[in-house]
Amino acid sequence: MAEPAVTVAFVCVQNAGRSQMAYAFAERELEDRNAGDEFELVMGGTRPGSHVHPAVVEAMADVGVDIGDRTPREVTFEEIQGSDYVITMGCSASDVCPASWSGENRDWGLDDPDGRSAAEVARVRDEVRDRVVALFDELQAGEAR
Repeated sequence: MAEPAVTVAFVCVQNAGRSQMAYAFAERELEDRNAGDEFELVMGGTRPGSHVHPAVVEAMADVGVDIGDRTPREVTFEEIQGSDYVITMGCSASDVCPASWSGENRDWGLDDPDGRSAAEVARVRDEVRDRVVALFDELQAGEAR
């Protein structure tokens, strides 16, 4: 019998920048690694914005990732409770992760790209990409959990 998929949630307040980038890079990583059946991805915000930040859409397009059609969404209590890992982007997970939750929370402490220069948004994007790659390296090597 196959082992159940590991669920990884990328959570931010507005779900309009960093978590959108992380989710998109995670989708690409899973495709590149042919690991889509090993992992389940969740993305959302605690207070979602009305749209993905245009500078984030542009920065992602610069590296060949189209997120122009994405809309911020609210992450649910049930999604968090069902996740093995909740990755927050630099905002507290205290209002996200339930006390009875048995998963692991990691806060990446990333700068909010909203209102920043194109160069700063690109720097955040590259840090998000590097962290996503390292996360899936770790998870696939079995070093986590």
